[in-house]
Amino acid sequence: MIRIGLTGGIGSGKSTAADLLARRGATVIDADAISRSVTASGGSAIGALREAFGPDFITADGALDRDRMRQASYADVQVRKRLEAIVHPLVGAESARQEAVALEQHAPCIIFDVPLLVESRRWRQKVDLVLVIDCLPDIQIARVMRRSGLDASTVGRIIATQASRAERLRAADIAVSNAGDSLAQFASEIGQAAERFGL
Repeated sequence: MIRIGLTGGIGSGKSTAADLLARRGATVIDADAISRSVTASGGSAIGALREAFGPDFITADGALDRDRMRQASYADVQVRKRLEAIVHPLVGAESARQEAVALEQHAPCIIFDVPLLVESRRWRQKVDLVLVIDCLPDIQIARVMRRSGLDASTVGRIIATQASRAERLRAADIAVSNAGDSLAQFASEIGQAAERFGL
C-alpha cells in the first residue's frame, strides 16, 4: 500500500485528478471536504469558531460564514492562523480515521488530497510520494472566477497565501501539467502516474 500526497494550487485541477485516481481504485481522503464538514452546521469546529471569532462569523443555520471568514483571514494573517489552529487538528483526526478504515479494507493506494500539503511539514512526512498538479496562475484565476464568481483580485489574494508554483514543483516527486488544453490528455498523464502507484 502506497500513500500519495496530491496537491496543487486553487483551480489547478487537483479535484479532477483525485476523481480520476479514485476511478482506478485509489482511496481518496479529501482534506478540503473534511474541512467543509467540520465547519458546516453542527460541525465539530463550530463551537470553538464561535468562541474564537464571535457569533457574526456563524450563519443563521449554524455554519461557518465562509465568505466573511475568507475576507477576514486574507486581510489578517493572525485570523487565518487562529482559524487553522482550530480546523486543522480536526481535519487531521478525521483523515487518520479514514486512513485506518482504508488500511482495514486493504486499499492498494491512499490519496491524501491536501491543498496546503507543501506548506505543511506534517503532511509531507505522512506520504510516500508527492503528486503535484501544475498550472499557470493565469489559468488558475480564470478557472476559479468561472466556477465561483469571485473577482480576479480576490482569487489572486487566495493564490498569494498558498505555496508558489516553484515551491510546489520543488516538492514534487511527480508533476502533471494541467494547462487546460485537453481533458483526455490530462487523464492520460494521470493514468501514467497511477500505473507508478500500482493502480
